[in-house]
Amino acid sequence: MAFKPKAPPVMAAPNVIPMADIMLVLLIIFMVITPMLHKGAPVNMASARNVDAMQGADKDDALIVAVTHDGRFYLGNQTLGLDQITDEIKDQISNRLDKTVYVRSDARAKYGDVVKAVDAVRSAGVENLGLLTEKIAAGKAPLPPDMTGGTD
Repeated sequence: MAFKPKAPPVMAAPNVIPMADIMLVLLIIFMVITPMLHKGAPVNMASARNVDAMQGADKDDALIVAVTHDGRFYLGNQTLGLDQITDEIKDQISNRLDKTVYVRSDARAKYGDVVKAVDAVRSAGVENLGLLTEKIAAGKAPLPPDMTGGTD
């Protein structure tokens, strides 16, 4: 009499353990990669009500100068001294058609540091300069009153 192998019983429930392993690996990959996608130095930008959309700042090749609250200057992810900003921007805009440079500053940055950064960018021959802010969402707390002492 010949031996006839029997098929294993059919499982009614799917095996989700391999799928869970794949999801955990993908989660770890995304957690590691996401902070690297941030362009430039992380700054908490000032908020404004009346803003213009600057889609050029979202491009991969956009030149963005960042000023942090502790007075450091960044061009992209590279830390620069104030005296180096002009030379670096001159080198990078020399063969570009769009010579727009954007300045992102921390809301707590000193006004003088932001003015120095803008002056360094303008010294490089940049005609178009964009100051980046975040738009205040509807329903958020209003901005503090104007501190210039003027009346409405």
